Amino acid sequence: MGIGLNIAFVAIEASYGIFANSLALLADAGHNLSDVFGLVIAWAAVRLDSKPPSSRYTYGLGGSSILAALFNGIFLMLAAGAIAWQAVLRFADPQPVAGNTVMIVAGIGIAINTATALMFMRGRKSDINIQGAFLHMAADAAVSAGVVIAGLAIRNTGLSWIDPVTSLAIVAVIVWSTWGLLREAVAMSLNATPSGIDTAKVAAHLANLEGVASVHDLHVWPMSTSETALTAHLVMGAPTDRDRFFQDTASMLHERFGIDHVTLQVETGSCPCPLESQEVV
Repeated sequence: MGIGLNIAFVAIEASYGIFANSLALLADAGHNLSDVFGLVIAWAAVRLDSKPPSSRYTYGLGGSSILAALFNGIFLMLAAGAIAWQAVLRFADPQPVAGNTVMIVAGIGIAINTATALMFMRGRKSDINIQGAFLHMAADAAVSAGVVIAGLAIRNTGLSWIDPVTSLAIVAVIVWSTWGLLREAVAMSLNATPSGIDTAKVAAHLANLEGVASVHDLHVWPMSTSETALTAHLVMGAPTDRDRFFQDTASMLHERFGIDHVTLQVETGSCPCPLESQEVV
């Protein structure tokens, strides 16, 4: 639904942007088009994430959602650069702008972008892919509001330079809303610990488990934008009920840290582990 609504609006906004000679409308249409591509990529990644593991992709294809978030961030930054370039050129060659048309079309954009953002509100906290879609749509609603204000200012003052200035403001919104997403996507693609998880606290909770003497070779990384994995070595005596210990530990990690895929190796400490050093991967 979000993709369909935005494709229809992009076509309308671009047509009226050309008709009204408004770079602000064309810039907003270009931003909305990039969001359509982003929604398509995010949707495709969700579909791939649901596919079962195979002998080659033993974790499944959940990592595609990380690549989707990374691609979306890069694509939005490139779109922002293109809009900024056109705005600079418009300063050198100002054109008359139909302010009323700009306001009407951008007003429609506020309604469509807000409705689309609301579709993704519920899932945004648990998945950076959905969060990216939500942020893009919410930012678009704010940008469209800015375009309405620009149209009103142009109609009342006749100053054509307001149009490219508004375009540069749109660029600033795009860069601001995209930077955090892009930074997190790059970190995830490098198997960095997800930003909401503190590995020191994870290690402390594991070390405080009954019978655990120490913890080493702890790794926490994203398998996808919504699923996190952990591996660790625990130095301890043999637990009386090994299966129950592992189940309880996995439940604790999921409830406290949102870690879904847990693999633990128990060592007695009778001989040194070659991975005990923090310098060894």
